[in-house]
Amino acid sequence: MGITRSSFGTTKDGKEATLFTMENKNGMKVTVSDFGAVIVNIIVPDKNGNFEDVALGYDNVTGYETNGPGYGSFIGRHANRIGGAQFTINGKTYELAKNDNGVNNLHSGPMGYNKVFYDVETFEDEESVSVEFSRISPDGEQGFPGNLEVTVTYTLTDENDLAIEYFADCDQDTVINLTNHTYFNLAGQASGSVLDQEVWINSHQITPTDKLLIPTGEIMDITGTAMDFSEPKPIGRDINADMECLKIAGGYDHNYVLDLDIEEEDEMDLVAILFDKQSGRKMEVYTDLPGMQLYSGNFIDGSKDPNPGKGGVVYKKRDGVCFETQFYPNSCNIPSFPTSIFRVGEPYDFCTVYSFSVEKDEQ
Repeated sequence: MGITRSSFGTTKDGKEATLFTMENKNGMKVTVSDFGAVIVNIIVPDKNGNFEDVALGYDNVTGYETNGPGYGSFIGRHANRIGGAQFTINGKTYELAKNDNGVNNLHSGPMGYNKVFYDVETFEDEESVSVEFSRISPDGEQGFPGNLEVTVTYTLTDENDLAIEYFADCDQDTVINLTNHTYFNLAGQASGSVLDQEVWINSHQITPTDKLLIPTGEIMDITGTAMDFSEPKPIGRDINADMECLKIAGGYDHNYVLDLDIEEEDEMDLVAILFDKQSGRKMEVYTDLPGMQLYSGNFIDGSKDPNPGKGGVVYKKRDGVCFETQFYPNSCNIPSFPTSIFRVGEPYDFCTVYSFSVEKDEQ
């Protein structure tokens, strides 16, 4: 186990960005940066022992300064969409940036938590290594109330687990909904479409949306429909099905209501699996958060990106898939949803684990 530091280039403001590469005894590597607390690389073996980077992204910090798709991003103060770009707490209405269709707020606006620098601490022991990023998000930043002390910790274990721990505490009642926006491709970040890769999700319900992808407040049963991943299937099998919610989103871009069965405070459930038959790579997702956005990379268009992907790759539509664990979109405005409003003295403390393994061919 170990952590190495290296330069990630200089931002347009002249500040040096740093990479922190964690490596375990199996040769798995995860690289993160103090700029944006972004995940830059996840390098894991396939069934033949060949290592590939399975996370889409850029080769230097310049790409992450723009990063329209949000590759590897730490998202906050509120992930996903807020309808009308506003919410009300204690009788006061807070206005946010209308950066989604000119009406709604997406991922807290153009200056998100993935566009700022963080203080860094590193930790090493016999079975894991961690990089902890922290900062204070000041009262009024992005339009949200309260000074928020926020920490995201990335931990790599010898079991090939990448754990992401989110902790935040605020001096005012506020909205908090943190997630990670890594685009995964288990065949390798330069390998093209993920549509043949299989997904399983521990869910039979979604939160349906209007035409601008804002939840209606309903909970919709999806058993037996094109949205149903309760039995493993290729991402592309039903992605073009004649179903209104798929047409609205241009593919999968939906919040799944997770079938959690958590009895103890520190427990997490297995909520999703991604599997690539060709490489044998498998990724299991564990969390204690109530929802997960499955996003099939419907709007990736590297031809319009001012920066190429890693190694000069021009990423295309559906070259990656996201598993964004979260509170439901717009939950701050829908009382029937698990609330993303956190009161003074009520810390935000959640965890998601991406666990990597391989399945070898039967002899």
